[in-house]
Amino acid sequence: MSKGDLLEMPGQVVDALGGGQYRIQLDEGDTMIRGRLSGRMRRFRIRVLPGDRVRVAVSPYDLTHGFIVFRERR
Repeated sequence: MSKGDLLEMPGQVVDALGGGQYRIQLDEGDTMIRGRLSGRMRRFRIRVLPGDRVRVAVSPYDLTHGFIVFRERR
């Protein structure tokens, strides 16, 4: 699967779980997914807190897990 096959969806971080995982409420419907930081966000040490607006890249094969690829500015 290439990077172009991923679906990007906007959402809001609801809860910070252990192990660098986050619970994210998507804007589309009442869908909650589990997400973690993408490699580039870990590399540049971008912090994500509950309440932040983010963009999540989700695989079309598993819509319950994704990677946080962008944190929007406040």
